Amino acid sequence: MKTKIGIIGGSGLYDIDGLQGAAWVDVDSPWGAPSDAILTGTLDGIEMAFLPRHGRGHVHSPSTVPYRANIDALKRLGCTDVISVSACGSFREDMAPGDFVVVSDFIDRTFAREKSFFGTGCVAHVSVAHPVCPRLGDACETAGKAAGVTVHRGGTYLAMEGPQFSSFAESKLYREVWSCDVIGMTNMPEAKLAREAELCYASVAMITDYDSWHPDHGSVDISDIIKTLGANSNAAKAMVAGLPALLGAVREDCPHGCDRALEHAIMTAPDARDPALLAKLDAVAGRVL
Repeated sequence: MKTKIGIIGGSGLYDIDGLQGAAWVDVDSPWGAPSDAILTGTLDGIEMAFLPRHGRGHVHSPSTVPYRANIDALKRLGCTDVISVSACGSFREDMAPGDFVVVSDFIDRTFAREKSFFGTGCVAHVSVAHPVCPRLGDACETAGKAAGVTVHRGGTYLAMEGPQFSSFAESKLYREVWSCDVIGMTNMPEAKLAREAELCYASVAMITDYDSWHPDHGSVDISDIIKTLGANSNAAKAMVAGLPALLGAVREDCPHGCDRALEHAIMTAPDARDPALLAKLDAVAGRVL
């Protein structure tokens, strides 16, 4: 199998540089329209696909991002590996604005989003005990450091619904009681859906602020975040540029089983499955259906 890298860009990251044969492509999905057209091309001989999570011009809020359509569209395009790059707040003094965190786990506090491709007529249960792919995490860490970024390997991402930022009490709860490391609004249900679609997934949190817990920084100020986003976005583009050489052109089976997540996940008997739902699952679950 050939490697095809999908990049989902968060706030401040609406394209990537250096793609050869770059073209914006519209992808039809049975789960609705994706956030935007997808920028396709090659980088160092490796096929790439870039999707701006909020759309160019930042038109989607965290709650209205069409997560299912986005993941389905990347799978339809043939992506084998998906890397999320998103702006986040930090709960750790040493994870400072401008630093990157290669996320290792999530706590999902979102409540207003569709979180699965499966449901009545075709029930499936995948494991998200380890929701990110260590192989992709290794590549992101190496590429980030090569780009001159301070990279922290491992951290728990608290996914909140938003669009408001945390209260002081929430920030203290997530930091002091739940021991979270970063906070954002968009990696859930994205990571869960990527697992259902049998896509390797990694998340890079670009730190923009200290949320509202830090005694010397006060509450989150969107103007301060915007100032940091520019530098973070340039660093993220440099990190992305280093990924093709690290991941290589030939895609072997994932040693962690991400690309076989549906192997024993579908519970509904074949004769009880809803044909209409199966048709929508053609890209996501076609391998097992």
